Amino acid sequence: MPKLRAHNLTVSLDGFAAGTDQRLDAPFGDGIDGLHAWMFAAMRDHADGRTGIDVDRVERSEENIGATIMGRHMFGPQRGPWQDESWTGWWGANPPYHHDVFVHTHHLRPSLTMEGGTTFHFTDEPVERVLERAFEAAGGRDVRIGGGPATVQQYLRAGLVDELHLAVVPLLVGRGERLLDNLADGVQGYQVAELVSSPAATHAVLTRR
Repeated sequence: MPKLRAHNLTVSLDGFAAGTDQRLDAPFGDGIDGLHAWMFAAMRDHADGRTGIDVDRVERSEENIGATIMGRHMFGPQRGPWQDESWTGWWGANPPYHHDVFVHTHHLRPSLTMEGGTTFHFTDEPVERVLERAFEAAGGRDVRIGGGPATVQQYLRAGLVDELHLAVVPLLVGRGERLLDNLADGVQGYQVAELVSSPAATHAVLTRR
């Protein structure tokens, strides 16, 4: 049965997944420098044919994925109504997804088809309906949920995430957006299925009971 999976969600030692004041020249906000250093290093190692704990986690994130869900803050830095529709994401003309991507937003715009098979769909539907659409688009494969933290929290509170890979890095941030705040009973249905560390990050895999 297809799953909803989250991968490479990185948090600081004090639980922050994003900093303050996200903008064009600071995609993850301020005070968060180095948060994803482990992942970028692992991606370089993967490209060079090297192996390791971090490389393995990056490789897993691409396995059997047929669609992606994300929040508007992951798609771009804008807030409020679209001033224009020239912004097409952080990734250039050929985004790395190569499948349908569903973007949660209160301000809709037409679907956006990019090179390489990526189509962004902008939706204000409930999470259950968006997940249903994503599973349909994935055609029997799994669906991946990206950031930002608020979007992941919605799916966790609804008990919809089947597998969550969390990378905890040795960095203190102090302010911003926490990933696991205000989940209430949303955490009760999950268990830690795997815990392993590299010099750069501790990787925890949470699965639904």
